[in-house]
Amino acid sequence: MKLSILLSSLLLATVSAHPGGHHEERAVSSQSSHPTYPTNTTLAPNWWNDIVPYGGINTFAHLPHVFCLSQPSETFDIALIGAPFDTATSYRPGARFGPRALRAGSQRQIPAASYNALTGVNPYASWAKITDCGDIPLTSFSSELALAQMTSAFEEIMTHKTPSGGSPLLVTLGGDHSIILGALRAVNKIHGQVAVLHFDAHLDTWDPRFYVGTPFTHGTMLNLAGREGLISNNSNVHAGLRTALVGMGDYRDDTEQGWLRIGSEDIDDLGAKGVVEKIVQRLKGKKVYLSFDIDTLDPAVAPGTGTPEVGGWTMREVKRILRGITTAEDVELVGMDIVEVAPAYDNQGEITALAGAQVVFEVLSGYVKKGELAGKKAA
Repeated sequence: MKLSILLSSLLLATVSAHPGGHHEERAVSSQSSHPTYPTNTTLAPNWWNDIVPYGGINTFAHLPHVFCLSQPSETFDIALIGAPFDTATSYRPGARFGPRALRAGSQRQIPAASYNALTGVNPYASWAKITDCGDIPLTSFSSELALAQMTSAFEEIMTHKTPSGGSPLLVTLGGDHSIILGALRAVNKIHGQVAVLHFDAHLDTWDPRFYVGTPFTHGTMLNLAGREGLISNNSNVHAGLRTALVGMGDYRDDTEQGWLRIGSEDIDDLGAKGVVEKIVQRLKGKKVYLSFDIDTLDPAVAPGTGTPEVGGWTMREVKRILRGITTAEDVELVGMDIVEVAPAYDNQGEITALAGAQVVFEVLSGYVKKGELAGKKAA
């Protein structure tokens, strides 16, 4: 026992003292593996102009923000404005937080690195001046008052001019789907009657008398828009329908209001290309307002919405359809919205918000690409 202790002590002393000893080698090796950091680094002059997707104030795609409603002289080609409103919903509320979620979902869209290879354009680095105009301050206590507020705000945005003196493209971040009525009123003042391309699982042309207490809901606003003469009565299109009905009378009423219906299952027979052709044929030569309810997508793709319906389209299918429509020569886009994003029902990956932000990106890509082809100069 004493001999083993003595031998261990001698061995430990020898290793510690010898330059080539095991302990010293490990210390040298550990020291040499540390990188050497410069102590006098000089930052580039434009270092602080860089954008990281996880930093900065939360605007859509890191675009510049101006509260346009109080800046009447501000010019832009495209105005994004939030409409945080959801008191016209018929099932689950929560879309008032949609504008905030959509902006968060857009953060990977950095203006300097958002080239859309399939469309062939970076919508944020081309000719168009795009501004995030913030949110409309809306009451949550009266749908009728909120509608008046929205209408006034949208009309104010549409009075702004583009840098070249034209009318801007209105892009609304909803909000429940009822917000389209105020937007159509504003667009109508500038462009007259428009055709509506309505992506949705639901008709939204129901008779206001069906709802007790108020005619203004997220299921009646297209009926109301038709009654006000805001939209064409023979050129409108539903795309992605799959909702249950009260009865076939719903379809008869819808047809009488001038709508063409494309169901979600029609894509199985037509394919995305066939859906595009059918829509473009209907909208050819028209000024078009594009309204996209996030429940067009299957709940597996977009669970964060107030009235989910199973059996919807995929994001890949929607991207292709939007690309085909927005780049079509004979379709003139004058406004759009993305609605019914309700982040409280989204999953941890926030896939609904990501999908909604991608819808905006695809529409802007097509719109800006057409502008490039029309010979518009860089901003």
